[in-house]
Amino acid sequence: MITVPDPDLSTVPSRYYPADFYKLTNRRASSPLSPDLACLDRVLSARATQTSAVRGHRRARSYTAPRTGISELTGIEHEPPKQPLVEVPKVFAPAESPLEQLPVEVLDEIIGQLALDSPPSGYTPRNVDLINCLLTSRTIHVATINTLYSNITIPHSSIFWKFLSRVSDYPGLGTIVKRLDLSHFTSIGLGRSRQVNSEVQNMTSRTLLKCLELTPAIQEVLLQENLDDDTDENVLCKLFFGLPKLKAVDFCASSSKPFAESFTSAVTTLIDSPMNLGLRRLSLHECFTLPSSVFETLLPRLPHLTHLDVSHTRVTDNALASIPETSCLSHLNLGRCLQISGRGVVDFLTRHPATQNLVFLNLACDIARYRLLWEVDVERLLPALPTTLRSLNLNGAKIRRWHTSLIRPLTKHLEELSLAYADLTVHDINSFFRPGPLSSAPSSSPNSSPPSSPVSAPTSEPSIAEESSAPWVEPTLHYLDLSSIPAITQSSLFSASCVLLSPTSMPLEVIELGDKAISSLRECRNTNKRLGWVVKELGRRGWYVRDNNGAGGNHSGRRSWKMGAMWWGMRKCPVAWGEVGGLYGHYMFKK
Repeated sequence: MITVPDPDLSTVPSRYYPADFYKLTNRRASSPLSPDLACLDRVLSARATQTSAVRGHRRARSYTAPRTGISELTGIEHEPPKQPLVEVPKVFAPAESPLEQLPVEVLDEIIGQLALDSPPSGYTPRNVDLINCLLTSRTIHVATINTLYSNITIPHSSIFWKFLSRVSDYPGLGTIVKRLDLSHFTSIGLGRSRQVNSEVQNMTSRTLLKCLELTPAIQEVLLQENLDDDTDENVLCKLFFGLPKLKAVDFCASSSKPFAESFTSAVTTLIDSPMNLGLRRLSLHECFTLPSSVFETLLPRLPHLTHLDVSHTRVTDNALASIPETSCLSHLNLGRCLQISGRGVVDFLTRHPATQNLVFLNLACDIARYRLLWEVDVERLLPALPTTLRSLNLNGAKIRRWHTSLIRPLTKHLEELSLAYADLTVHDINSFFRPGPLSSAPSSSPNSSPPSSPVSAPTSEPSIAEESSAPWVEPTLHYLDLSSIPAITQSSLFSASCVLLSPTSMPLEVIELGDKAISSLRECRNTNKRLGWVVKELGRRGWYVRDNNGAGGNHSGRRSWKMGAMWWGMRKCPVAWGEVGGLYGHYMFKK
């Protein structure tokens, strides 16, 4: 008898078992095995046990079938691949789907996310998703109608006529309207002149008045200069006295002679009346043809005023002082107003109760015609400004180097600061972003202010020792207007002594500069790319902007006090929430 030792299992490749021993398995069933084959049978049985433990589950042993190593090997059960479960969509009865079962307030919020807040562009259809929702079901139809008619934007007279016809046929739709936005209205692109538009009779004073009568619950009306001839006395009386829920109205750049006469006639009715108006947000931006008597009559009738834009108008110091003390102004634009004085403005801002919570303040002036704030006015105003302020425009003010100590505390809560035409150096501007010594006030500064405003050394200015001992607080400035400052040039910005373009100035991301500096920077493409800054221009303005794709740039321009605007450096006060475009965008960012 030949004795065969048990071989090493690791040296026997499993893939050869079925082919090499096929004959052995057939022979095993008919005749007894010889001793040498019996040894191999034990080896195969042990190997099959190991393989079955790794590859799958062994079948239950059968006492009737012959059991060999090969049968154990081929008896491995492999689980079949699992088929993906296909869910059959459940069909709901009308008005019984989970979406339709939501509360009305929640459903309105969901449908409202489909509404486009972007300005219209040409004739491209808007709110296509909302139109499709109208065909879904009755419940979704009602919720969509509320969203679709809540804010109405009219870019062309033909669209206005369609809307007016619709609310005339279904008056219930007019009660849903909360905002009538005509800020994008224009006849450009229709191939018509203003005279032809008046003959078409789509947008006239009569149709505009009818539209206001059909929308009794309207809260915001946004008009502009392209409609000043259609905004007659009847329309103005309806706005001021016939819409009790109206909270905001904008007459941006309406300056035609018929508009001024109609506005004066409508406001004159308030002279002998104790009536107060419910307006909270009023914009007369660039309405420079309105007489001063209009403001002195209208402003005392606004006890709930929060937003007031009278930039480039004939508003007076007396009109500002007549604003009721119950008002709580958060946005105030007095830029380029020729009839107000620096002393009167500072008295109003420091003493009137309505100005204690300002967030947006524009006191810019055109120094080619006049200067609003002189040194003494600046020294009185800056220490009295509230900490709630986020945007301050002092373009054209007589700001000297020793005013730096008064400006630096403001940079700890301001996000926008405009200092065009200021008499500052690079070192003074660097002090806004890093601790260091400040410029001290001189003993006297002759011939630097008008005779009525003599210069005096600041009394509330903290000493240099106090500044150095106080803990350093990082600035919050995102935007800085340095236009027409002689010390700020392309070479000074690129110098090592200037920190404006370095990470030290973070979170600063926008620097507005004059035409000469922007032209020089535009040619330095390689340097701009290396520093991580780019030149951007729009209309008459130019900015040097930190590249958001680079390191350190990840900021969004959206702020609650901007009411929908994303860019920095706005010069028009918003009165309604929404994306800025059309004529409002021109006066806010281009001019």
